[in-house]
Amino acid sequence: MEKRFRTFREFYPFYLSEHASSKNRALHFAGLFTALSWVFLCAGIWERPGLAWAAIVIGYGAAWLGHFVLEKNKPATFQYPLYSLMGDFRMAFDIIRSGRLDFDRRT
Repeated sequence: MEKRFRTFREFYPFYLSEHASSKNRALHFAGLFTALSWVFLCAGIWERPGLAWAAIVIGYGAAWLGHFVLEKNKPATFQYPLYSLMGDFRMAFDIIRSGRLDFDRRT
């Protein structure tokens, strides 16, 4: 039986364990910020918000590539979509804060 997480605080260590490869973390980081940039460009600069949906393909495409090719595991998004999205942002914040892709996983 799969573990059910009651809080994001319980989930985040599991999330990090599924992102052990620094290359996978880099793909997540790049995918997240490329997707956010795409939304900004589509909605703000180009005034074409209808194209913003492609941000999902950009962001998740990079992340899933990291899981299937590098980590050889299934993305947590499939079972924990909201916590996984929160984990993407938290991990990006941790990378920015530490300046490293291999920050301490206990934080």
